[in-house]
Amino acid sequence: MHGSLSKEALTAGESIFPNAARMLEQALAEARAGLAESGIPIGAAIYNSSGGLIASGRNRRVQNGDPSLHAETDAFRNAGRQRTYHDLILVTTLAPCWYCSGLVRQFGFRIVIVGESRNFQGGVDWLRSFGVSVIDLDSGECASLLADYIREYPEIWNEDIGAE
Repeated sequence: MHGSLSKEALTAGESIFPNAARMLEQALAEARAGLAESGIPIGAAIYNSSGGLIASGRNRRVQNGDPSLHAETDAFRNAGRQRTYHDLILVTTLAPCWYCSGLVRQFGFRIVIVGESRNFQGGVDWLRSFGVSVIDLDSGECASLLADYIREYPEIWNEDIGAE
């Protein structure tokens, strides 16, 4: 069930948040679906504080030709309007970029579970500086899925993160 999460990362994540690995599985399923659609393999999911799935999504920039359609924004849109986001948990296979980190801050998510930050650090430190609890599971599966994509499609990856 835990894919290729290292035992240490799994233990650390689950000691902080018992359902972290299970929640990451949904985001990973979205990332794999995105890759199968020839998109960037990044997935996200939003859960309530009891661990119930509210919505999930994937990076669809390539598929839809929409530069704003990152995995986190897709999940956020799929969740629809919520009374509050403070008690919701955002789970993503990759550390959120600045754009998605802004979404976390704007709407007040307090917990973000990250599959990995090896390929891209994004706004993790910035979010933590505002008191957002960012749990990095350091998933080998998340890291290799994206690293393989970056090697094969560096120009699309650079476009996704705004690099030239």
